[in-house]
Formats: sequence, structure tokens, C-alpha cells
Amino acid sequence: MSDATIEVSGLRKRFGPTLALDGMTFTVSPGQVTGFIGPNGAGKSTTMRVILGLDGPDAGHALISGRPYRGLRRPLTQVGALLDAAALQPSRTARNHLLWLAYSQGLSASRVDEVLAQAGLETAARRKAGGYSLGMRQRLGIAAALLGDPPVLMFDEPFNGMDPEGIVWMRGFLASLAAEGRAVLVSSHLMSELQETAGHLVIVGRGKVIADTSVADMIAAASGDWVTVRTSARWDAAAVLSDAGAAVADAGGGVLTVSGLPAERITALLGDGKVPFSEVSAHRATLEEAYMELTRDAAEYRAEPATGAA
Repeated sequence: MSDATIEVSGLRKRFGPTLALDGMTFTVSPGQVTGFIGPNGAGKSTTMRVILGLDGPDAGHALISGRPYRGLRRPLTQVGALLDAAALQPSRTARNHLLWLAYSQGLSASRVDEVLAQAGLETAARRKAGGYSLGMRQRLGIAAALLGDPPVLMFDEPFNGMDPEGIVWMRGFLASLAAEGRAVLVSSHLMSELQETAGHLVIVGRGKVIADTSVADMIAAASGDWVTVRTSARWDAAAVLSDAGAAVADAGGGVLTVSGLPAERITALLGDGKVPFSEVSAHRATLEEAYMELTRDAAEYRAEPATGAA
């Protein structure tokens, strides 16, 4: 599946006075999960709709494995997508919902049963989809996306409605799809899940890409070079580390924050100086912290901080 890609180039889209996409450009490569993140109103859903031919761009193009969606023959075999878990006929059983989709693409009933099993819906396959929980509807939407065994997959908020067991399953499932060489694009507001799942990130704001980077690089950039030192002899520790060229700040409670020296060097200096310490740890930002810092000026809607009653 080495040719599995999503290529978005210079997309512009306006809805009346609102500029939804303003030159959106990025590529989703095979063999990894790409997280697609940004504040509400950033253009994520519109971009995914343009990729799938549901909206037409005013400028630019979106290609799936080198072709626009409208040029794909038997599109379910080229790209699978879950954009809205509620987009189903509630009076149909889950199996009949998938059979209807499969027959439209020349796919077999046996393939329907295979994807039901993959999505963990075997025992609920003959229940009406209208009685499904949101998490089960997500699984049904994922089964539909997998019907044609496509090399490209797109999921919008797939963790929504999942219980803890479902979230763990989803993490492993997305990783397994990428490991098979597929290009997997996942839009989500759950940073903790993307930190565990995605290898690459496309971060958007106000209709354009503001960062296109690996998860590891983004976290490293946000983490800085400071180290936390916990010690019962903070003045001695500060003196030893300052003499070695570090910048040291007292954070209170027996904690120092140190920059300018790696954690391994700090540990060695304190040991050589016989300064007692209980912790030396390099700061590692979470993906959520890194994301909030990066998108601080890109959010369209931001609540004011709460204030106490007068």
C-alpha cells in the first residue's frame, strides 16, 4: 500500500462571509497515523468533506492516492471514512446496513461478516442500528469504512462515545491499520489518545496549517530543557549547579527548576558534591500542553476565565 496517500494542496473554501479554508496544505503518508487537530472552527471537518468530494473547493485540490475522489472507481476500495456515526438508517440491522453498502460496490456478504468481526460487533450484528449506543455506532461506522479493504482511511472523532475498553481497542486498532501500510487520518480533540496513537500531527487554525510535525518533535519543543530537582538541601544543590553554569530557580517545597544542564549531568554533580536529592527528572510536556501553547492565538472561540461572585 505504498501509494496510499492523501494530498491536500492550497485548499480555499468560503461559506458566505466565512473563510473556512485559507490555503490548507498537507500530506498524509502511508504507514502511520496522522492526527488532524485544531480548535473548533479551524477547518478540519470542511477539509475532510472536500477530500471526500462532499464539498467542492473554491481553489486548490485534494487527491487520494493521486486522484480526486470523483475519479475513483469503486471508491470504497480506495478510501474508507467515518465522519458521522449517526449517518445510518436506524430501522436497519447493522448487518443489513453494511450489506447495502457492500452490494453497491460489488463486495460480498462474507466481507460484511469479516468487518463486523473486526469491529467487535458479531453478537450485535442483527440488532437494529437505531438501538445502538454512540460507541457501537462508531464501531459500525468503522466497519463500513473497512468494507472495501481500502489503503486510505479517515476518521473524525472516532473515540467519541467509547468506554474505556473501547478506547483501548481503538488505539490498538488504528495502530494496526497503519502498520499494514495504510494512510490513516484521525481528527480528534482527545490529545491523550493521539499522543498514544499518532506518529505525525497536522495542526490547523483559522483554515490553514500552523504546524506539520511528528508527535515526538512537538513534545520535545514544548518541553524545553529544564529539569526538576527535589532535595532537602536546596541551597547546597543550587550552589553546586550554579557553579557548573546552570540557571537555578527555587520553586518552593524543596523543589528546584534547573536549565542549562541535562538531567544526567545534574545527577552526577549532586552525587559528587554529596548533596542529598530524591528526584532529578527532565520535564516532558504532554501533547495537550504543547497543543494549547501552539494554538493559543488560533482559537476562534475562547471562554473567559471564571471570576468569583461579587
